[in-house]
Amino acid sequence: MDRRDFVRVVGIGAGATALVEGLTPDAAAREQARAPGTTRRKTLMKVGTQHGSSDAILRVLAAFGVNHICSTLPSRQFDDQWSVAGLSRLRERVESFGITLDMVPLPLSSAYIARAENPNIMLARSPERDREIDEICQMIRNTARAGIPALKYNMSILGVVRTESTRGRGGVTYSTFDYARAKQEPPLTEAGPVNADAYWERITYFLERVVPVAEEHKVKIACHPHDPGMPHDRGYRGVNTVLGSVDGLKRFVDIRPSPYHGLNFCQGTVSEMLKKPGEEIVDVIRYFGSRKKIFNVHFRNIRGGFLNFQETFIDDGDVDMLKAMRVYQEVGYDGMMMPDHVPSIEGDQNGLQAFAFTFGYIKALIAAVDA
Repeated sequence: MDRRDFVRVVGIGAGATALVEGLTPDAAAREQARAPGTTRRKTLMKVGTQHGSSDAILRVLAAFGVNHICSTLPSRQFDDQWSVAGLSRLRERVESFGITLDMVPLPLSSAYIARAENPNIMLARSPERDREIDEICQMIRNTARAGIPALKYNMSILGVVRTESTRGRGGVTYSTFDYARAKQEPPLTEAGPVNADAYWERITYFLERVVPVAEEHKVKIACHPHDPGMPHDRGYRGVNTVLGSVDGLKRFVDIRPSPYHGLNFCQGTVSEMLKKPGEEIVDVIRYFGSRKKIFNVHFRNIRGGFLNFQETFIDDGDVDMLKAMRVYQEVGYDGMMMPDHVPSIEGDQNGLQAFAFTFGYIKALIAAVDA
């Protein structure tokens, strides 16, 4: 008699199955309710990273079994690195290490607006923004012709806002945000006041021109949420971060419906939008994942929630990461699970040890849900 038969015979139900199988009671109940002859959904996601694409880094990633990556930015401007030949060389060099180049970042990073590569798109300055959007469209075309399936980008003015770091497990440094301690100086950014209507106009202007190109050339474009979410009534430094809430992200993916328009779903950033991320995040994953709007995942944990949080080690936050991983499996997500950034350990140059720990943890979680 195998262990499943034993549990059924003694009649101790889903709770016992959970103990025997290592599943939660809810997951065990779903397992028991599965129709005869059906099988569990195959786990399709894989560990990935945006750690870098130098030869030295690629050798380490190959040794770790991190076989899918997003490269570093080819170039801040539209030059030979963004040509079909330049992108093809990048892809072929990555592949020479046995690694697949799943994604490339556009020069629309999370930088503060004064340091942005293409600032006029978010500043709504014409005709400069039309020229920048035209170049982005050509980058999308060239990416497709070079055999690269996806691009990621941001629609940011504020960049990533944090306050003073705090201490975490073992004395490490955790990146932290506490809105009450944030110094809004100067009171406005170079963009001036940007209310919600103005921000949505700029986003819509971009999407209406870019999404049709992505769809025509079958390249997925994945947008990162605003990090962190800010108070919806007053924003931060005069800017209303419209992609800093779940409702905002829902509106964003519906502006121009397309299977090639979706999210670089930063689970850490989305958790920062929630008052109780440990309870709420799985439903958010399920919402966007079931609609096939998650194109990439930054698989990061936090402690705290909306307006006050720390970025923790993957196993030291408020979110049950195994439970989250099971939901990605449930919705059939098939992309990368990547650590976007990690805590700072004294003496750990460039976070290499912290990244190695996180890669191993993600690989173990993927193995666990596939077991």
